[in-house]
This record gives sequence, C-alpha cells and structure tokens, in this order.
Amino acid sequence: MLLKSRMSLAKLVMAKLLSVFLFMEVIASGFRFGVDGLRMDYYIMTCPFGEQIVKNAVDRALDDDPTLAAALVRMHFHDCFIEGCDGSVLIDSTQDNKAEKDSPGNLSLRGYEVIDDAKNELEEQCPGVVSCADIIAMAARDAIFWAGGPIYDIPKGRKDGRRSKIEDTINLPFPTFNASELIRAFGQRGFTAQEMVVLSGAHTIGVARCSSFKSRLTGVDPTLDSDFAKTLSKTCSAGDNAEQPFDATRNDFDNLYFNALIRKAGVLFSDQTLLTIAKTRAAVNGYAMNQAMFFLDFQQAMVKMGMVDVKEGGKGEVRHNCRKIN
Repeated sequence: MLLKSRMSLAKLVMAKLLSVFLFMEVIASGFRFGVDGLRMDYYIMTCPFGEQIVKNAVDRALDDDPTLAAALVRMHFHDCFIEGCDGSVLIDSTQDNKAEKDSPGNLSLRGYEVIDDAKNELEEQCPGVVSCADIIAMAARDAIFWAGGPIYDIPKGRKDGRRSKIEDTINLPFPTFNASELIRAFGQRGFTAQEMVVLSGAHTIGVARCSSFKSRLTGVDPTLDSDFAKTLSKTCSAGDNAEQPFDATRNDFDNLYFNALIRKAGVLFSDQTLLTIAKTRAAVNGYAMNQAMFFLDFQQAMVKMGMVDVKEGGKGEVRHNCRKIN
C-alpha cells in the first residue's frame, strides 16, 4: 500500500514537472491565447474554486463509471472540430433546429450529464461566469489524468457559441479515412501530421462499435493481423453496437494503442493507416517505444486543440444551461 502511494506521488510530481515545462515553453515561444486573452488564471478572481468543482464532478462520475473518461475526451474533440471549442456539441435540438449532437457521428457521444452536474454546481457558486466550453475542456483534461495520463493546465476564457447545426458535422474525420485524408483534415485546423498522430493516441482509452470497423472484415485487409481480424469478427457477431476496446487496457491512458498498431491490431482503419506512410509511421514507432514522449507531446497537442476557433468577448456567451442558447 505504501509503495503504491509513493508511486502515485512520484507520478504526480513528474506530471507537475511536465506541466511546468509545457507552460514555460508556451511563454518562451510567445504563444498568445487569443485577442481578449485566454489565461491559465482566467477565473482566479471570479470563480476561484471553479476548476476544483469541475474536477470533483469528473472524479465522481469516473469512480462510478470509468468508461466515461474516453467519452469526455471524445466529446472535447468533437466539440472543437466543429465550429471550434465553443460547447456547441452540448446544445439540444429543437423543433426548428437539428443540432450537432443528433448527427450520426455524434449519436454515440456520452457524458453530457457530467457536464450538466459540473455546470449546476458552478451556477450555484458563481452564476453566469464559467462557460460550458471551458467545462468540456477542463473535464477532458481531468479525465485524462484520472485514467493515468499526464496532468496539464489549459488556458480558460472560452465563450459558448450560439450555433449548432447537424450539417456542420460533415467535417468530422471518418473512421474510414486514410493517412493522407487525416493529415488533410487535421491540417485544415492547423495541426501537423505528428500532432494528428499524437491526438489519435487518445484512442488508448475507450472502445469502437462494430459499425465503425466491420467494413474491414469483408475481403482481405493487408493492414489487419489475421488473428486480430478473427477477434473483430467475433465482436461483430453480437451486432453493430458491439464494442471492441482500442487496446488491452481500455480504461488506462498509456501507449499500448501505438504498440497495437505495430502489431497490425488497430481497430479502426483510420488507426491502422497511421502505420502505412513514412510521415506518420515514425511518430507511431516513437510513441510505442517512449510513453513519456507520448505524454508530453499529447498534452501540448491538447492545449493547442483547445484553442481551435474559440469564441471570445462578444462573439459568444456564457450559457446558463449548457443544453440551450441563452
């Protein structure tokens, strides 16, 4: 028990050092957090316990259901990739508008109740202050750490968007994308090929449904290990909604996802394709061999992703209810 406690403490210290390194690098590179200035300490005066409230809500939810860690990370990605990181994925559809969350690519998103719980507590403590967009970003960060991944700080101050249209989700990457298509899709949002690979590493937690990979099982897929193909076929025998973990530790944030790719045991075509071209293969091999490097590059890429097309000032609002526009 004492050894486990010491190991946990050592991990926390190392994670803190990595976080400090990242923050120093951000300052040194002159990285600016937007026009009105997103800041690490954005809520220090207006809602000083805001981040702890979000973390407590996330920890409670994940203690009850560890699979929600992957769900919260995925929600953050789906939010940022469409209309920027503005909480638009949380908005419910109305009679006059079909929202993002009802698109086929978002129907399997989960964890909305975690965001609602955090928002309700925040509204009691500091009404009208903390945006839903910031809550998603903080929840994803806290979920990663809860699952054993790196701890890192993120700039806050995003405002919530006023648009959520189902047709906008056509811009989400598909599980059938090849490496070139993934590079192009992420490149349009300012990410390098290496950053795309490291963000794909979020698949080290979570599962994929059979419907997203069953096309690989018709015919012979040279990128798919034959024994693993049998595993996927067995999973799909239970139907399109049957779930296959991305790697052997579905709830642990580690680098086993990249090792699975090297064994041709990537679940999605868009996972395994990362090993097919030199530009992405080198990053896969590097992260498979060096988990610390994966962690460091991942937290940097997550901070960058959280800055995609953020709304600031009058370009957005702070919703009272994350599910509807004020």
